[in-house]
Amino acid sequence: MKIKFYGTRGSIPVSDPKFQKFGGNTPCVMISHEDQIGIFDAGTGIRNLGKDLIESRQENLNNIFIVFSHFHWDHIQGFPFFIPAYDPKREFTIATIGRTDKYFDLKSIFVNQMRAEFFPIPLAEMGAKINFFQEEGDFFSRNNVKVNATEHNHPGGAYSYRIEAGGKTVVYSTDVEHGMDLDYRVVQIAQNADLLIHDAQYTPEELKEKYGWGHSSWEQAIKVAELAKVKRLVLTHHDPDHDDDFLMDVEKKCKEKFPNVVLARENMEIEI
Repeated sequence: MKIKFYGTRGSIPVSDPKFQKFGGNTPCVMISHEDQIGIFDAGTGIRNLGKDLIESRQENLNNIFIVFSHFHWDHIQGFPFFIPAYDPKREFTIATIGRTDKYFDLKSIFVNQMRAEFFPIPLAEMGAKINFFQEEGDFFSRNNVKVNATEHNHPGGAYSYRIEAGGKTVVYSTDVEHGMDLDYRVVQIAQNADLLIHDAQYTPEELKEKYGWGHSSWEQAIKVAELAKVKRLVLTHHDPDHDDDFLMDVEKKCKEKFPNVVLARENMEIEI
């Protein structure tokens, strides 16, 4: 599997000069296996991801799955700027697990986001054929790629995903608030993963003042990695007030506790 980070910033995008090394786009990660592409969250980073897909001139035009951890604004705001969605030759799927239409209608989220009051092009006129997949269970598979999900603690609810393909495992777990004790659903789904991508928006000191804000500290993310016995850890969803120098210092502290850890940077690629 190949993993590429297109958006690593949490809450809102930032573009100041001191935020360039780690990036300013909101969450978007591409995980690919053979010719299958999974896009996890559609923050502003999905704009560049879409441009890369167009430039790659890939022949398979119906191999894209866009999966959402949840639907807070920073995780959906890039979707109207996803260029492949305007190609009538393409077909792709927007998916969520655990939230049936008893909670909400998935399609309506994107229809409303692209109403005339907010965006000049409605969803129905984008061009590509878009399928919407809502699954009540916690598992689905497609073309030798298996995906498990579990809900974790976050205001409004959010989901962690475990992706297995080619004998390798990646876990995507962002917007997690562990609280006073770890949310052991995250530890369980991350067991023995080759790579864990985990929310680490706050420092341990900041976390004390951010109770109820829905995020983790880097210290909690490391504890999850240790308990789950993961091989590699990538920390993401960087706070919009944390500039490059601040995050470099955080990364140094993290490596002292868990050597095989790195803070996510835009355009960073990992192959497992």
